[in-house]
Amino acid sequence: MAIREREIRRRCKRLLRKLDIHPPLHVDKLCLRLGEHLGKPIRLIPWALPIPGPFGLWMSRPNEEVILYQEETTRVHQDHIILHEVGHIIAGHGDDGDGYLSDAGPDFPSDLTTRGFRRTCYTQDYEHEAELVATIIQEWAVVLDYVTPRSRQDPALDSLHSALTPHWGWR
Repeated sequence: MAIREREIRRRCKRLLRKLDIHPPLHVDKLCLRLGEHLGKPIRLIPWALPIPGPFGLWMSRPNEEVILYQEETTRVHQDHIILHEVGHIIAGHGDDGDGYLSDAGPDFPSDLTTRGFRRTCYTQDYEHEAELVATIIQEWAVVLDYVTPRSRQDPALDSLHSALTPHWGWR
């Protein structure tokens, strides 16, 4: 697993560099940029998922990636849930072919289908990898947010300021 972990860290670093993500981390912005990079949007849907049960669900559709996340928790926890599901995408986990819509609770969005639903049939390694991706992104975001000086200047100078400031984390 150590070799796979190093590869995942390298893959995250390369991807985050490509996506040009800067602190503070906004998970919705990360998903927007990742969707653009993938060539299909990532739709984030807050949902009152039944408890006990999954905190997040990821469904890959031909024209979009859909992430449902527990709406009845803190924003920090929601961000982590979303990043965990993004972790499955970044780690390249495949479709398990199972539906499990009963896990999503009543009144599931009618425009979503069971086809391509990905979740509960992952091996423990897949879940570990997805959690690792979420943790890597959040750790780097905290460090970057802490060490990156805030500019009180004109926002038009932000890219220049970024270019002249030492970079940490995924840079």
